[in-house]
Amino acid sequence: MEKIDLKKVLKALYSPPTGEFAVIEVPTMQFVKLDGEGDPNESPSYKSAVEWLYSVSYAMKFAAKGKLGMDYVVPPLEGLWWAADPKSFVRRDKDQWHWTMMIMAPDIIDWEIFSGAVAKASKKLGQPPEGLRIEAYAEGLSLQTLHIGSYDDEGPVLARLHDEVMPDKGMNFNGPHHEIYLGDPRKTEPSKLRTILRQPVKSA
Repeated sequence: MEKIDLKKVLKALYSPPTGEFAVIEVPTMQFVKLDGEGDPNESPSYKSAVEWLYSVSYAMKFAAKGKLGMDYVVPPLEGLWWAADPKSFVRRDKDQWHWTMMIMAPDIIDWEIFSGAVAKASKKLGQPPEGLRIEAYAEGLSLQTLHIGSYDDEGPVLARLHDEVMPDKGMNFNGPHHEIYLGDPRKTEPSKLRTILRQPVKSA
């Protein structure tokens, strides 16, 4: 049975350059999502959200393999981040952040498979959290780069994006800051973490 790796199928979305921002067009895709707020290093809801997303995503993968005869690599964890003041990301004022953590689900996953996966995850994790859902997300025109290093070292990169790159290109914000985590912080040194930083944009 062939195993689909969506990072390879959608290579342009998962292989941005380092040190510069690429302009890309992001298609509409579906994700399993959970919302929250506050410092992800201290918020119990953040840890719970990530656990639920992975549990449901792997249950969907195994369901697709058994019911549809199709296998795929579970895509990486992603996060949408926003705040009343965008500069809070540059300052790393994490208590001001709102977030939606999410994992992409291929188009073969439908509501029946998703709901069955939630039921399976519930046997281990208990009552599903409010707001757990699968839905389409459209970003469209975006700028993105690959950041190598600690999450807390993203500030200067985002400052350059906000204060130089976007104004120079005549672009403005068109959605929340988006991060895609290609490394596992539990197993990877902070200096070697690989994170895609993406910002949906529109003409200013």
